[in-house]
Amino acid sequence: MILKQQDKFLLSDLNTLGREFADNSPEEILRWVWGSYGCNAVMSSSFQTQSVPLLHMISKVCPEMVIVFIDTGLHFPETLAFRDELQERFRLHLKVIRPEFGPGENDDQMYRDDPDRCCYIRKVRCMYTFLQDNEIGAWVTGIRRGQTPQRSNIAELQPRPDGILHIHPLARWTTAQVTEYINKHDLPVHPLFNKGYISIGCGPCTKPVAATDDERQGRWSWTNKTECGLLQPVHEHTESALNAKTT
Repeated sequence: MILKQQDKFLLSDLNTLGREFADNSPEEILRWVWGSYGCNAVMSSSFQTQSVPLLHMISKVCPEMVIVFIDTGLHFPETLAFRDELQERFRLHLKVIRPEFGPGENDDQMYRDDPDRCCYIRKVRCMYTFLQDNEIGAWVTGIRRGQTPQRSNIAELQPRPDGILHIHPLARWTTAQVTEYINKHDLPVHPLFNKGYISIGCGPCTKPVAATDDERQGRWSWTNKTECGLLQPVHEHTESALNAKTT
């Protein structure tokens, strides 16, 4: 059975922690996560430039934390090379997971015809399976409020309906702080970053952009889609929900 956040903390405790996290450094938040959940805590990462500060912090604060990378089969070769570079440099405890395809699901044009379903099949479903199978109680990500208007209200600590506790240690960080941290510690950036790829996902769904306040403007640019679904409530991004949208 998955380790529910409500099994460890009362809602009042979570509210108090949330207020405290707003004043804590990312490193302090990571120490709390590892001290509270240990091997029941993981981080998911897409291994782009924005990922670098948090991966570096984890390598210093809680190096045994598993870093989950979802290999969708559609990543840029540069992303896979950058992942391997960071794993070696930071000595990350990396876990690569891949989608399992049912009949008709490995469609190389689905990303254009039905991007929500493509993301569900290639990313969301296998991540949720991993979380359940490994009894994960805390899920760390590197998302930030300043990345998009849709993320502007995220908190450092967010309970999920499925009982997993979402932790966003960099929620308050600005793009300038990310850049400052990378420069201060002499850390690498994604090979495509300086070519205008500010936010990088799967190759077919990512394009370079000019300077913009919306870091994810180059994602799914032919649609109104802004998220892959990993951060949405479970009931909003399931096979049945996707079927309901098309009927």
